[in-house]
Amino acid sequence: MATAQVILKEKIDGLGVEADVVKVRAGYARNFLIPQGKAYEANRSNLRHVEALKVARARREAEELAVAQELATRISKIKPKFTLSTGQGGKAFGSVTNMDIHKELEAAGIVIDRHAIELEKPVKTSGKTEVTIRLHPQVATTLTITVDAGDAAESEEAQA
Repeated sequence: MATAQVILKEKIDGLGVEADVVKVRAGYARNFLIPQGKAYEANRSNLRHVEALKVARARREAEELAVAQELATRISKIKPKFTLSTGQGGKAFGSVTNMDIHKELEAAGIVIDRHAIELEKPVKTSGKTEVTIRLHPQVATTLTITVDAGDAAESEEAQA
């Protein structure tokens, strides 16, 4: 198998980030990376430009970290409330899942990837629950959600 070394110009999932010198299949480099402007061929003259790419990479990573920290502070201030309907005996119907939390955050004007919400299992009990949201490898925040049993009071009144 023929391989080629290339210097990446931008972040490519599963391959690397800018200024990385990676070894890929020659056809992938020749037919996709280089014509699309995503990579340079790794030769002596291009290897001199790696330092400039590393500066751009550091700037981009610093910006991503700052945005993630600002988003973390906005998320920690939000206190979403969810209502679960309950039946006889206080048994909850349904649960609060990642999608519910994601929709509530979007309603508050915060757009994140729903996979960043680390919820081990859906919340089926009433009360306060802390949910970890990982926005960046170095930034995680805690969101406190409140789950209320909505129909519990109504069903007790109906029985009385």
